[in-house]
Amino acid sequence: MSLQLDARQRAILQEIGVRVFWPEAPVEEAFVEAAPTLQPRPAAAPQAAPAPQPRPVPAPASPARAATGSLGDLGWDELEAAVAQWAAARRRKAVFGTGDRRAQWLCIGEPPAEEEERQGLPFTGDAGKLLDNMLAAVGASRQRGAYLASALKARLPEDRSREAEDTAQSLAFLQRQVELLQPRVILAMGRFPVQMLLQPTEPLGKLRGRVHRFGDVPVVVTYHPAYLLRTPADKARAWADLCLAQSLVRGDA
Repeated sequence: MSLQLDARQRAILQEIGVRVFWPEAPVEEAFVEAAPTLQPRPAAAPQAAPAPQPRPVPAPASPARAATGSLGDLGWDELEAAVAQWAAARRRKAVFGTGDRRAQWLCIGEPPAEEEERQGLPFTGDAGKLLDNMLAAVGASRQRGAYLASALKARLPEDRSREAEDTAQSLAFLQRQVELLQPRVILAMGRFPVQMLLQPTEPLGKLRGRVHRFGDVPVVVTYHPAYLLRTPADKARAWADLCLAQSLVRGDA
């Protein structure tokens, strides 16, 4: 098969920098006429292949260190992916958070239970329904005005000696969520989030009724909805905590 190029096609190829090697005569003829007689070469002595050089094996990065290396640069989607990777390295399912990412209320609850891990969502079941009712009473919801998160981003490790490490990592993730969210108030709901955010020396009951701080964000301490289901008498106290938080959202306090 020959490839014939007219003068215009050759000029275009030359203009774009493509050198033309095809002769004017048909390719088959030109090849036959110009082909030299090939003489067999003596077989070259086989050369030993160079010994492969050992490649350095990089040390595996710690999932926690890899995740926290540049958290300040991560947006919502990148942060969620980092949390999922970290949890998977611990053979857990991430419970990242859910709700309005422009919320004024940030509700932080206890470490995920099995059902919350299964769904990948915080505040599930009857406790979640109670929280929904509490938020509705102050004009907020998961869909608008409130964001829900767990203190830990995965269920507690079976090896409890790793709890401190997981808590520190989850706190770093949570801090980045707060930076992205910029809520008007944080509701610390239960012993674990209170300890994690505030590191207090007083019991939860004595921390209620006051405004604390996590960075620049005010924190109101209250009971977890699961506790309120077991102890309905404390619902009145929880309502007082909600009213305090609402005054902060409105700017009254």
